[in-house]
Amino acid sequence: MTDRRLLLVHAHPDDESIGTGATMAKYVAEGAHVTLVTCTLGEEGEIIPGDLAHLAADRDDALGPYRVGELAAACQALGVEDHRFLGEPGRWRDSGMMGVASNDHPKAFWRADLDEAAGELVKVIREVRPQVLVTYDDNGFYGHPDHIQAHRVARRAFELAAKAGHGEGEPWQIAKFYHTAVPRSIMRRGTEALREADTGFLIEDVDDMPYGCADEDVTTEIDARPWIGNKIEAMRAHATQITVRPPWYALSNDIGQEVLGVEHYTLAMGVPGPSVPGPPVDAGGLGEPHTRENDLFAGIH
Repeated sequence: MTDRRLLLVHAHPDDESIGTGATMAKYVAEGAHVTLVTCTLGEEGEIIPGDLAHLAADRDDALGPYRVGELAAACQALGVEDHRFLGEPGRWRDSGMMGVASNDHPKAFWRADLDEAAGELVKVIREVRPQVLVTYDDNGFYGHPDHIQAHRVARRAFELAAKAGHGEGEPWQIAKFYHTAVPRSIMRRGTEALREADTGFLIEDVDDMPYGCADEDVTTEIDARPWIGNKIEAMRAHATQITVRPPWYALSNDIGQEVLGVEHYTLAMGVPGPSVPGPPVDAGGLGEPHTRENDLFAGIH
């Protein structure tokens, strides 16, 4: 299928690379049109490198514009040429973690009017006409307010885009709506390997992590290991937010996590395609022993 169009909705710069970078690079390389919509500039991100500390969020929001540049470099690494900010750059602001003062900023994405924000996404959907939409689950993958709001906005736009009379453009029905996912079995495998490696990163028990799902909840896995180099390059582009020591990385909490070349999803709406055996185990012990969809476009005609 040559006219495949994939739309991903992410909350902040760097989310796209960490969770879906290998998938994006794979589909771009295979000729699909990949559109990335980012909802904020990531103004509240915690800066890792000391030489960039002057970009801290309480200093005139200098971090947001800087992260725009990081995101552009990441998209280049992934081959993604169609990137947009929801509405326009800076239309909505990074809300910060749940329960902090920045949640109440008048421009915080967490406070955005749902139909207004969804209306901006409807414009993109009707222009691009994607068959597949990817975002987080209703808990925002790990409970961040902007991730939760990204789910709400994407879900609402999914509904509105298919109805006549809701904004400009012809109605468009997206065929499949996916949530990002990471099975806990994969997390445990990574944690066990991290314990044996000399990375300098901290180690956290999987049961204490604020994300992860049961293996049986995953419907789809994308084997994008040939493009893991693109993903690593994209993650390195987000230097304010991510420390990368392949095959590991850490955010500002310095807790080590595995850079995944097989990325997982849960089909939330739409008809699943055929299930097939997972990718074979390679020399590094990577691979998946499950039978699942292996293509986000599976079953779409």
